[in-house]
Amino acid sequence: MKTRIEIAVNPGEAERSAILSPLNVFNVAQAGDPKPEKVALLVRDERTNEIIGGLYGSIFYRWLFIELLAVPEQTRGQGTGSCLMEMAEELAREKDCVGIWLDTFNFQAPEFYPKHGFTRFGQLDDFPPGHQRYFFQKHLR
Repeated sequence: MKTRIEIAVNPGEAERSAILSPLNVFNVAQAGDPKPEKVALLVRDERTNEIIGGLYGSIFYRWLFIELLAVPEQTRGQGTGSCLMEMAEELAREKDCVGIWLDTFNFQAPEFYPKHGFTRFGQLDDFPPGHQRYFFQKHLR
């Protein structure tokens, strides 16, 4: 087979899907169906019903990945973040997850996660430059 490699700047969903398709086939053959499922916990302003924060993630291969956690500034220090984490853990347990993982930056209160039983399993320095990105996990078994 003869191939060529080209650079695609700002590729679209079609390019992503074309790359992802054979990878998914391989992964399913090796590890089974990941059974992906999106989840969200929404923090709403009771007056306007507007979503002002929350938690967004996905469950696959029986792990909950917390992609986004946004605690509204006006509710910080009132237990909103802790409530979101407790609800996420309860949801993960209901879905029979092995654990939960997430990543965060050094300027996003990484000390919050160990208070909820998470341990750091990785660090990426200078991402963004001058900062660190941390990776946390919590086993549920």
